Formats: sequence, structure tokens, C-alpha cells
Amino acid sequence: MKKQGFTLIELMVVIVIMGILAAVAVPKLFGMIAKSKASEVPTAAGTYINMQDAYAVEAGAIGSWAEIGYTGPGSNSNSGAQSAIFTYNEVQKNGNTAGWTAHATSGKLNDCDATEYWRLYAQYITSADQQGSVGYNATGDAHCTDLTPAWSKLDDGRGS
Repeated sequence: MKKQGFTLIELMVVIVIMGILAAVAVPKLFGMIAKSKASEVPTAAGTYINMQDAYAVEAGAIGSWAEIGYTGPGSNSNSGAQSAIFTYNEVQKNGNTAGWTAHATSGKLNDCDATEYWRLYAQYITSADQQGSVGYNATGDAHCTDLTPAWSKLDDGRGS
């Protein structure tokens, strides 16, 4: 007798295996998508840092977005910016300190929701040994900074 096809048990085993794989793979997939979207934030902050450093060398002070010529991703204005996923805002210059924030505008990215932020503060250093340099403090809500492992590398420990 020639056997054709699969038995019910074999089909059930395949369905169970596919269910287990889907239960593990789908959350991982969404996590990877969120991380890839969040990778925009450290890049935008790095651009801000480079422009702030260049301005500080030339002007001997910290600058606002307009002064340093920074435009956030997805915007043509210096006052604030919105990309497809994030909103970037300037922290108003206050003496030797200025800053930058970003938050998700399109709902949640994993556990990071629209009320949570990445924050970057720049402070012009006036101490004699580091005169003319800018220190950076990169902070943020834990759910958001967990998506961007490179975020902590922007903090040099000299900012406010």
C-alpha cells in the first residue's frame, strides 16, 4: 500500500512549531523595527554636537539652533523640527547652557511613548583647564535610551 499525504498528527506538529516560531519572532521583529527607527536620534544629536563645537571655537560661546545653523531632521526651520517619527525641540539658551530634545511623535516605539524624551544639554566650559570647549550631558527616559545604546556615548560627563 502506497502512503500519500500527511497524517493529522504530522500537520498538528507543524502548526505548533510555526506557532512557537511566530510567538518568538514577531516581538523580536517589532523590537528591531523600533531600534532602527530610533537610530535617527543619536545621528541627529551628533550633528548638533558637531555644529555646537564648531560655533564654540569660532564665537567663544554656546549657540542657539539659529546661531549655529542647526536644522533638525525633516525641517527647514531652526526653531523645532519634525521628522516622520520624531519631534526635535530646542532647549532655550540660558547663559552658557543650551540643549536639544527628541521624542517619538508616532505613538510608541516599544516601551518608549510620546511623553518620554531623549535630552542633550550643551554647556560652554569656562574653567581654565578646558577653556573654550563644550561639555555634553546626554540623558533621557530609560525606555527611550534603551533603544539607542549609542546615546550614552554622547555624554562626556562635562555638561550640566
